[in-house]
Amino acid sequence: MKYLSTRGLAPQLRFSEILLGGLASDGGLYVPETYPRLAAAELEAMRGMNYRELAYAVLSRLIDDIPHDDLRRLIDKTYTADVYRYVTDRENAEDITPLKTLEPGLHVLALSNGPTLAFKDMAMQLLGNLFEYALARTGGELNILGATSGDTGSAAEYAMRGKRGVRVFMLSPEHGMTRFQQAQMYALQDANIHNLVIRGVFDQCQDIVKAVSNDLEFKTKHRIGAVNSINWARVAAQSVYYFKAYFAATRSNDEQVSFSVPSGNFGNVCAGHIARQMGLPIRKLIVATNENDVLDEFFRTGVYRPRPETKHTSSPSMDISKASNFERFVFDLTGRDAAKIRALWGAVESGGSFDLNAEGLFRHVAEFGMVSGSSSHANRIDTIRTVYEVYGTMIDPHTADGLKVGLEHREPGVPLVCMETAQPAKFEDAIREALGIDPVRPAELADLEAQPQKKHVMDADVDAVKQFIVDHVR
Repeated sequence: MKYLSTRGLAPQLRFSEILLGGLASDGGLYVPETYPRLAAAELEAMRGMNYRELAYAVLSRLIDDIPHDDLRRLIDKTYTADVYRYVTDRENAEDITPLKTLEPGLHVLALSNGPTLAFKDMAMQLLGNLFEYALARTGGELNILGATSGDTGSAAEYAMRGKRGVRVFMLSPEHGMTRFQQAQMYALQDANIHNLVIRGVFDQCQDIVKAVSNDLEFKTKHRIGAVNSINWARVAAQSVYYFKAYFAATRSNDEQVSFSVPSGNFGNVCAGHIARQMGLPIRKLIVATNENDVLDEFFRTGVYRPRPETKHTSSPSMDISKASNFERFVFDLTGRDAAKIRALWGAVESGGSFDLNAEGLFRHVAEFGMVSGSSSHANRIDTIRTVYEVYGTMIDPHTADGLKVGLEHREPGVPLVCMETAQPAKFEDAIREALGIDPVRPAELADLEAQPQKKHVMDADVDAVKQFIVDHVR
């Protein structure tokens, strides 16, 4: 299995060669040379597998340069009831992503049972074990540089804390995240964890990460790696979610399922796209945005137009206007035309936009099952309230965005699964506004915000971030 860059000017590499990095040397994102296609018999054999078995069945098709026994051991180490200890049904605790059925044909895939109560744990915990494994084989070190709008940071830090040879430098915006999200990160006192609070918005944090990654001399010298969803391994690991949900929501592989995915950076819905390309019978991938509706505008009009400013909303993990994973999808949409991708993203990176209607490319979106919609603060508060009153289930504001938009595209006879973002405990203000009560949080996190915090506040300055890294890797 070889991986190539969406921009076509970087060498093709094996999985282990791209694992520790982020962007390709030409600024593009790595994707498989071809997506492995699962035969009907292989899909049938997957039905009834638990999460660990499914993860191995899927990822072993995408990773062929780690010995299969080692890969299975890493997966088994990652997906255990001890790590995903917040599954409420302890009798079935090994089912770490239970499907919650609201009514026949309407479901939520519970992805928030990991250590930071967010869906990103599911991929990030595996990434941490893969990193440690790869570094142990080479005796090397890795300095992870990432950006977070809410949940990526804590998921990465909890996955990497204490890992041999790994340091984490995580950029987060000064405002926008909830107090709980901030405390999950800033309360960590581990020597290998560094939280850099940027005076700006998430898009500025992400731009800094990309600028550092594109400085190939600095990146090589200081062994810079990535855990954001620009890292192929992160997105590949998330594709397992869709297989797990599909088999739980259907009785036969003759059925199709639609997925509604709360979307900011396009990472999770890109994972669904990968699963669909691998042969999973997905009817629709529903891209649900909040007021930062750049992706919704594209899927309605064919115009991708990042905004100069990002709006702060009550679903902050989706407060993103430049969706870095979107490039992977558009690469497939254009028939894998790397020259076209270079031209399109050249326009975006210079502050512009692009329109895929002009060359007739936008009409192909339907072939990939992509549709979209947006949600407002009033919508998500109303959805949280309705789901609680009708189904007795409490959901977080991002999952509420997903359900609101998903229901707009629901079709008779086609199961709809909304991919959960996080536990409601991480978003107390929104829950209190919607329901007038506080969400219950795990007992060990009761006083999280009161714990001492370790953070470094700085301007949105690439050189300042580089200097901080240099000062802390000596």
